[in-house]
Formats: sequence, C-alpha cells, structure tokens
Amino acid sequence: MTEKLSYQQEEDIPVDMLNAKSKLNVSWQAVFSALMFFYMYLPILVLTFYSFNDSAYSANWKGFTLKWYTKLFDDSRILTALQNSLTVAFLAVGIAAVLGTFMAVGLARYRFPGKSLYRGISYLPLIVPDIAIAVATLVFLAVIAVPLSLWTIVAAHVVFCISYVAVNVSARISGLDPHLEEAALDLGATPFQAFLKVLLPELMPAIVGGCLIAFVLSMDDFLIASFTAGTGATTLPMEIFSRIRTGVKPDINALSVILILLSGAVALIGELLRYQSEQKRFK
Repeated sequence: MTEKLSYQQEEDIPVDMLNAKSKLNVSWQAVFSALMFFYMYLPILVLTFYSFNDSAYSANWKGFTLKWYTKLFDDSRILTALQNSLTVAFLAVGIAAVLGTFMAVGLARYRFPGKSLYRGISYLPLIVPDIAIAVATLVFLAVIAVPLSLWTIVAAHVVFCISYVAVNVSARISGLDPHLEEAALDLGATPFQAFLKVLLPELMPAIVGGCLIAFVLSMDDFLIASFTAGTGATTLPMEIFSRIRTGVKPDINALSVILILLSGAVALIGELLRYQSEQKRFK
C-alpha cells in the first residue's frame, strides 16, 4: 500500500517541476565545467591580456598596444632562435616519421626473438623523465667525442619523436585487417608494393597525427635541447628562458601567445585528420 501511495504521489508531481529539476542538474554540470575550464585557462587569459600592455613592465597596465607583436619581427635573436627550433623540429620529425612507421609495422606484422622486450624498450622515451634522457644523451655524446651543435639536438629529439610516431601508428595498424596485404600479394604485388599502395595510405592519418604531436613537443622542448646544444645553437625555448631571468616582459608574453595559437592550430589539424580518417573507416 505504501509503495502504491508513493508511486501515486510521484505521478501527481507536475511535469514542469520535473523538467525544472532536470534543468537544474544540467546547469550545475555546466557551472562545474565552466569553473574547471576557467581555472585551467586563467593563466593563458592573463598572459594574453598583458601581451597588449603598453607598459614595459607586466604588472602595470598603461593602455592597449600591438607594438610588442611587431617588435618580435625586428628581434634578430628571436628570429634566429625560431629558425633553429624549426630546423630541429622538421628534421627530427622527418627522421622519426620514417623510423617510427617502420618500427610500428615491424612490431605488428613480424615475429622475431625478443619482440616483447624490444617493444617495451622502444616506448621507454614516453615515460622516462626528460632530465634522464638529456643527461644520458650528453654522456653518450661525450664518450664518442661528438662536439655539441644543432645536429646533436636533432639526434636527441629523434629519440623521443620516434616513440610518439610509433605509438600512433601502432594504434592505427592494430585496427586494420591484416588480410589486405595478403590479398595484394596474391594479386601479384611485391611486399614493398603492398606496403606502399595498401598499408601506407591507411596509416597516413596516424603518421601525420604522430608527426604533429612530435613537432609540437620538439618545438616546446627546453631541457633536452639545453643539455645537447652547442655554441650558437640556441632554440626558441632556450632564448625565452634566458630572457625571463630578469623578469617577464610584454614581448615575451606576445611571443608566448603566438606559440599557443600555433600549437592550438596544429592540434586542430591533427583532430580534423583523425576525424576524417574515422569517417572514411565507417563508410
């Protein structure tokens, strides 16, 4: 009887009250999400705000200006450091794209002694602290007597870039039908042709996605680059760090905003490529 009464009471509740209650729950979720994102991105908002500050000191607001953005293009040290960072990133990512793809395909398609051990070792750069990689690389270069330069930074960045490309490609190749290559071989294609015309086009979105992640991380790296850089081989993060020792200036704020926008654009491109790849797979 009690259950029937409670059920009847629930039936008698107006529909408007039920809708208001559900809306209230959704609004609390929205408020919590908004607060979370506000907490996460508040430093970026403050950085962006003060990048338009007319004052040479970030703590004092004296008006709106764009001179700090235009000043960056006249700063030879910033442009040289940016050129070095782009050179390192493009070379490291290009080498890692080839080696990482072959590594992922070899681990997925072939069997050989010590495969499990090799798989674990190949992904170690993803979990090993950067300081350990930096010190190990520096010691290795000192043992083989290689002078530090821009090329030693490239070699050090290839180490962790390979792992990011390989992880993306491995995740992609695990969802592909292995019989596609067998069908190509049965139709008369050589193993290289089967890889080039059948497997590689399917892996291309994952390769590009891994390269974009590795490119952003290479551009952002400071610790490994500072340990393996030679005289005159200053990357952009190293240049920024050397300038903020005496205080953060508005031109560095402007440079940081530009880097954030470029990183966001790269992430957006990677997400669009992933989305288009998923749409093609389900068609």
